[in-house]
Parts: sequence; structure tokens; C-alpha cells
Amino acid sequence: MLTEQGLAAMPAVEMMARFADRTLSPVEVHDAVQSVIVARESVLNAFWVRDPDESRKAALASEARWAAGEPLGPIDGVPVTLKENVARRGVPMPSGNAGTEPVVPEADAPITARVVESGGVILGSTVMPDWGMLSSGVSSRHAITRSPWDPAWTTGGSSSGAGAAAAGGYGPLHVGTDIGGSIRLPGTWLGLATLKPSYGRIPLDAPYLGRAAGPMTRTVADAALFMSVLSRPDPRDWSSLPPQDIDWSAPAGEVRGLRVGVQLDAGCGEPCDAEILTAVNRAAAVFEAAGAVVEPVDPFMSQDLLDDLDLFWRVRSWNDFRELAAEAKLRVHPSIIRWCQGGADVPGTRVLQCYQQIMRIQERTVAATLPYDLVLSPVAPVAAFPAEQPMPFLEDAKTMSHIGFTAPYNMSGQPAATVNCGFTADRRPIGVQIAGPRFDDLGVLRAAAWYERNRPAEAVPHWPDGVPGATTGETAGETTGETTGGTTTALEGEKP
Repeated sequence: MLTEQGLAAMPAVEMMARFADRTLSPVEVHDAVQSVIVARESVLNAFWVRDPDESRKAALASEARWAAGEPLGPIDGVPVTLKENVARRGVPMPSGNAGTEPVVPEADAPITARVVESGGVILGSTVMPDWGMLSSGVSSRHAITRSPWDPAWTTGGSSSGAGAAAAGGYGPLHVGTDIGGSIRLPGTWLGLATLKPSYGRIPLDAPYLGRAAGPMTRTVADAALFMSVLSRPDPRDWSSLPPQDIDWSAPAGEVRGLRVGVQLDAGCGEPCDAEILTAVNRAAAVFEAAGAVVEPVDPFMSQDLLDDLDLFWRVRSWNDFRELAAEAKLRVHPSIIRWCQGGADVPGTRVLQCYQQIMRIQERTVAATLPYDLVLSPVAPVAAFPAEQPMPFLEDAKTMSHIGFTAPYNMSGQPAATVNCGFTADRRPIGVQIAGPRFDDLGVLRAAAWYERNRPAEAVPHWPDGVPGATTGETAGETTGETTGGTTTALEGEKP
């Protein structure tokens, strides 16, 4: 018999199959998830707002629809969390910052609307660090969010609460946002399957240069299922891609003959730890053994490009910070205050230079990756660091030293996924980033699903709740059949 942990962590693709054959109900799943949340939330601290009574009503409504044979969509009855900067009508949005007056949206964001229209059961809104500009679970408003693998470890950020919820077994489907790594960094440090999709693939209500939202899940199949909902069009996002009929349920393809680049040096930031390089090389060897043509990719970023991207973001956050009242400024996290002060009084000509450097990042990233169907790389140069630490590197001059592999794909708009590919000696997860050409989100997910299915046993997450990770047979759109366990600019800083 399934435990509560097993029910709560069951892949969404299996939940849907079992809802359809009446061997499981959305209410059973919801109640199991709530039990897990009650048991773990005092340590993990994943939620800003949690609505157990409302979410149970949604689960009951879903149960009735399944009984009538009239499910609303491909995730009807499946538990979902949304990051706090994804607008939900009437739910305050403080952006993780104790110094801000929370915005209270009058309408749901496109993402929220799509989830509701598809019958997803929204459990609540997950936390983030101040303005999304810390790569950890440290927040002046929410305190510290911790890893389910070990509470001493960071979740990563800025999608910290979403990552903790996914790894902690708070249901299968979670939404994060990302402007430089904020989905993929928790992905690598928590062992998750994630996707930062192509720019404009998932409509937003506050689009911005490099910003994306995407799924954070335990399996690639669940990420693909969620994309079938999140990628539906919404005219409110003037920057979104044209509607496209993508078969997100397409099974994982083969990799024989694919051109696969392997990038082990970002060309900027801090060098990678040896254990991370070893894990990524082993992942590349799996592709090569299956017939992919694997070649090294030279660095295409540089320190000056990364530094100018950093300065561009500092100016942006300084503009938000300086608008706060004097007393409110004191409540912002000290790390954010020090960081954004570097953007004070920067001349407009210098800001324009930074913007032009971002265009160079776009150009270089597309040109360097154009010869390849896929590019494999580390996600970050280090594994999970202490939960209390705001950033991987403490020196103010190194605030962006960990995003050399991730940020280029935000600027170029290319899709990039993460899949767990190993562990450090002390069992901290290590993810491999799988990036692809612009707009080939499905190709990236299919490659991620293929690797998930073919990775060595030692790379498979065995989750802290005892629920096994995905092994063979689980692909983008398949299930094995086995039971396994804003509205303003400041709302989504998303630094990594």
C-alpha cells in the first residue's frame, strides 16, 4: 500500500492515469500532500501563502469532474505550487523582500490562469529571496528556506520555495522563474528535472529581458506534461512566441548522430569543482556511447560580459531600492543593499554600454552553440553551500561568479534543462545542463528524458522521503506504470 509520502511524490503522469481508471482520487492525493507539508514545512519553509481549505475544495471539484468523466485538462486534480512572483488574484506579492509593500494583483497571471483552466490544484505560493536577486533560500521577509536533502544545505534560488517543494514531495508540479539561473540553480542543488524554456514560450504578465518561467519537477516526463499547460498562449504577453502546436507528450528520441557539444569552462566566474566536472563528463560519455558525436565547446563568455550584466542588474535593483522609504530600506537584506549600491549613480552612457554587452552575450551564445543539436555543461561551478549563506561566493566582487553557464541562455533566449547526473562524495546533488537551439524546447526535453532513462544508477536521485527517482522507462510523456514515489519590474529580479 502506498504511503502518504509515496502518494504525495507520485509523478503527475501516473496520477493522471490513476485518476482516469479510478484507482486514485485527487482528494486522496491532496490530503497526502497536506500531511507531508505539515510534517516538513517548519523545517523547509517553502510557502509564503498556503491555502489548504481552498485547495481541498479544488480537489473535491476535480474528483467530481473525474467521476463524471469530464476532466478539465491534462493536470486536472494534480497538486501545483506557484512562485510568489506569479500573480494570483488577491494574493499579496512581496517579492521576498521585507522592505516592500506587497503588490496585491487584481488578476491572475497567464500561468495561474492556465493552471486553473486545466484543473490543477493550487496549493499556494512559494517563497523567494529579496527581489529574486540571491541564489539561495535567504530572504529578509521569509527567513531561510532549506534543502530537503539536508536542512544545512541551500535550496538555491531564486526559485527557492518551488525547489524545496519539489524535492520535499509537496506534490509533483511546481513553477519557478529565471532570469540568470533561478530555475536551474535549484535544479542542480536539489537533484530536480527543470526547464528554462525559450524566451516567450510561456506567456508572462511582466515580461523582461531574459526572463522566463518554467517547470520544476522530479521527472522530465512531468516537466513535459506541465509544459503542455504552461505554454498555452495568452495575448497579455506582447513578447511571447506565436502559438505553436507542440506534441509535448512525444516520447524520448534516440541520440545517435546528434551533434553534442560539451562545455566545461564558462570563460568567466569561478572554476568548477573537480567532482562537478567529473559528473558532467560522465553524462557526456553516456551520450557518446549511444552514438552521439561529442565535441568540446570553447568558452564564449568573458569576465567583462558577466560583470556588465551584473552592473545592469545592480542599476535596475538600485532604482527599486531608492524608491523605498528610509525605514523600509533598513529591512532589505544587507547583501542586497551592498550589491545594488554598486548600481547607484551609474551614468546612462554606462548603462547603455551594459545593454550592448548583453547583445554581445546573445550573439556569442547563439554563434558558439549553432553547430550543435545540444550543449552539455555544468549548471554551477559548485555544489550546494550552507543554507544560511546568501550566495555561493561571499565576496561582493564575486556575486555573479556562479552563473557563467546559465545566464547566457537567458540572454540568447535558448531553452536549457537540468537533470541530475551525480553526487558529490557527501551526497550533494549535481545536475547537468542540457541546452539546445532557440525554440527547440521539445528537443531539449526529449534529450533530457533520454539521459534520465539511460543515466547510470549512481546518478539517479533516491529522494530524502524514500521515494525512488526516475530510472528506465520514464520519458517525456510516458510513465512506467510503477508507483514512485507580478505586475511591476521589481517582482522578478531573478538573479540567479
